[in-house]
Amino acid sequence: MLPPLQIAPMSPIISIKNLSKTYATGFTALKNINLDIRAGEIFALLGPNGAGKTTLIGTICGLVGASEGTVTVGGHDITRDYRAARSMIGLVPQELHTDAWESPWSTASFSRGLFGKPKNLAHIEKVLKDLSLWDKRKSQIITLSGGMKRRVMIAKALAHEPQILFLDEPTAGVDVELRKAMWDVVRELRASGVTIILTTHYIEEAEEMADRVGVINKGEIVLVEEKAKLMQKLGRKQLKLHLQDKLTAIPASLAAHHLDLSADGGELIYTYDTKGERTGITALLNDLSSAGVRFNDLNTTQSSLEEIFVSLVHQQ
Repeated sequence: MLPPLQIAPMSPIISIKNLSKTYATGFTALKNINLDIRAGEIFALLGPNGAGKTTLIGTICGLVGASEGTVTVGGHDITRDYRAARSMIGLVPQELHTDAWESPWSTASFSRGLFGKPKNLAHIEKVLKDLSLWDKRKSQIITLSGGMKRRVMIAKALAHEPQILFLDEPTAGVDVELRKAMWDVVRELRASGVTIILTTHYIEEAEEMADRVGVINKGEIVLVEEKAKLMQKLGRKQLKLHLQDKLTAIPASLAAHHLDLSADGGELIYTYDTKGERTGITALLNDLSSAGVRFNDLNTTQSSLEEIFVSLVHQQ
């Protein structure tokens, strides 16, 4: 479907060095960003509104001029070698920018031509079919639903067979069924070697899809980590004990464990840090036995990526 990557997988395909952006108003949107994005990965960029996500994406894509620093894409400087760098990138912005009177077919075909690519009717057809737009290929975009217009933007970005795809809130306003269809397309692209960088408000999507996660807040990169390692290092687990007999209060002898009691008194909840050398569970069970507290069952849950993200932003 796509030309083979010239960059070895897991090598940086995007390299950002000391990148800053200050607007004429004096507002600094990006502060000394240093980040490498690896070829073939799905990288989720998370941050609250106004954190700098869209500015960072715009700068990498050459749409926003940097105040300081450099960005290279596939070894091409985004400023000095703009054409070569930009040809490697497909961008799906938050805003819908399409000619309302054109059709999905003509929009995708025209976008491919803008990058100097030869006609490839089979590729355009496949993109439209993958995005469930084939039946609407001749319809005017103005007649399409918001979700379909969003998919037209993705088709437009994929028309020239980019090696890197930026998805800036791609599923905003899209229903659950279409969102799942889009992520199937993303998985297929990743399998073919395309590097995916996404921002999303649906953090469960990042939790399911991403290889690595970057958190940006107030224009600064707070953290970049493998998703699994991030959840292991910063995640907190809860041990829930389902009691044989309900309690009205937690016995004083268990105060050191900082337990929580469920509203109905039927569960004790113990929260512990996965980074700790000792979880304290053995001591807790011994103290429960000494206090005469019996339980029928227990289970553990781990904090989600969303909880970790909120915690990181709050700490900063």
